[in-house]
Amino acid sequence: MSETRTIQFRLVMGKGDERVFGPDDADTVATIAKADATMDLSVAFMKSKLKIAGATGPLFDALSSGQAATIIAELLQAE
Repeated sequence: MSETRTIQFRLVMGKGDERVFGPDDADTVATIAKADATMDLSVAFMKSKLKIAGATGPLFDALSSGQAATIIAELLQAE
């Protein structure tokens, strides 16, 4: 049986200001600052600019599918 894992993305716009996509009880929480959000997210992860808490599998899946880049881009555009 395969277990579905969830991921939450957090885009930090400034002190105390975050844009969030995904469930509060996610298995993985990925956080990146607005200043770093336009770089390739795989590179951001390798440079420790994209931080994670929890399981790495959901993040790697989201990075390889392009889902992570799409969600972060949408969070950047949200006003």
